[in-house]
Amino acid sequence: MPSTLDASKVRVATEGAATPEGKQRGRGARSRSIRLLRVTRREARAAVERALELEAELDRPKTREECADGPRPCPHVSCRHHLYLDVNPHTGTIKLNFPDLEVWELGASCALDIADLGGTPIETVGGLLNVTRERIRQIETQALSKLSSVADTRDLRDFHDT
Repeated sequence: MPSTLDASKVRVATEGAATPEGKQRGRGARSRSIRLLRVTRREARAAVERALELEAELDRPKTREECADGPRPCPHVSCRHHLYLDVNPHTGTIKLNFPDLEVWELGASCALDIADLGGTPIETVGGLLNVTRERIRQIETQALSKLSSVADTRDLRDFHDT
């Protein structure tokens, strides 16, 4: 396990680094999904045990304030804001967003850190999330739609209360 570095040092160390095949790391490797139905019970049990061992060694933050000054890249892959993997809550499918990188090789590992940057170009966000510009636009449209429906619901509730 590498020593703890801040995100700017890790980002500089990993950007432009080439893999043995000569491809850019984190750019061009498509995400890969792992279906739990294809994992044997023994493998699943071993993975859970190993995850619990790793988590026991770490003092996991409970709030954003505790996490903001923590080590980067973030070692807590099981956090819902971590960019290394996504878990579908309905099917249990695990999607590895960066299959060609290890967790400590990520330039940015937390979605909240990216959000703290403020206005960021689509290309930059796409590179950090390993998705295309079009997918970033789709996610943005979905998020704005959800926000507007929440605002509409709040307005209806305020209207009803008067």
